[in-house]
Amino acid sequence: MNQFISVPSERIAVVSITRHGIALAGRVVACLPGARLFVPEKFRAEGEAAAPGAVACYTGKTGDQIPALFEHFDGIVAIVSLGAMVRLMAPHLKDKEQDPGVVVLDEAGRYAIPVLAGHLGGANALAGHIARELGALPVLTTASDARETLAVDLLGRELGWTFAATKQVVVRTSAAVVNDDPVAVVQEAGSRDWWTHHANGRSKPLPANIQLLTNIEDVDPSRYGAVLWITRRATEALPSALLDAIRDRLVVYTPPQNPT
Repeated sequence: MNQFISVPSERIAVVSITRHGIALAGRVVACLPGARLFVPEKFRAEGEAAAPGAVACYTGKTGDQIPALFEHFDGIVAIVSLGAMVRLMAPHLKDKEQDPGVVVLDEAGRYAIPVLAGHLGGANALAGHIARELGALPVLTTASDARETLAVDLLGRELGWTFAATKQVVVRTSAAVVNDDPVAVVQEAGSRDWWTHHANGRSKPLPANIQLLTNIEDVDPSRYGAVLWITRRATEALPSALLDAIRDRLVVYTPPQNPT
């Protein structure tokens, strides 16, 4: 698993509501420089001891803090039971493009569980980082991560690539990947080192259902359930017959002009 964390540490809130959990939270903050620890006012002393200079205390119910945490942070690490966190979040969920990445830790620090926005919100990468630092087990349940295959909505993200596709197309192409349907990855631009540096780490060989091509015009529409096109060309440059045939399964990735 690589070192990529898609959410900057200063945009991460760590929440704990028990004395023992706060001690663990201090270790989490230590491995996420810039993160803030949120604890109930009655545990102010414990919070300041666990994470000096990085503590915010609140009064009232923890659930009342969720709207502000969702608004001001891109990642939340909660040392709270999974069921309790689900109930606290439920009234405030919007969609995976807006919700923060949320990771739940048990008080013993044995498991790091992404529960919200695992891909776009960075919760899977965050869980992996925390697990590595604490010696915990990351519990990844998204199909692409569990099987260590390509994640359509994360491909090239670490390399600065952007992608264009409707939600419907992303769902369809993601299903093709995890269901082992033939998938064409057509790379005409950008770094070739995108597999081993893929989000959350990929150490296994590229899955057999993913075929690498170098020219979009070589794609046989009848053969592939998804076409992932890495290019700086506009889709309008394609022959209209080809574009019409693959439009419902085409994701276009654009690498930066001057990658760093």
